[in-house]
Amino acid sequence: MPRGVKKCDLPQKTCQGCGLPFTWRKKWEKVWAEVSYCSDRCRQAKKSAR
Repeated sequence: MPRGVKKCDLPQKTCQGCGLPFTWRKKWEKVWAEVSYCSDRCRQAKKSAR
């Protein structure tokens, strides 16, 4: 029996920077509600666009 959850069954969100969907990651386990960007690059690009 395989352990864990299939990637297609993980929660998804849409990145506020690039608009592409991204999936849950283990490192975001405790802060998933606050995650808005798929990467540091999108987060920094959004800040510099202001």
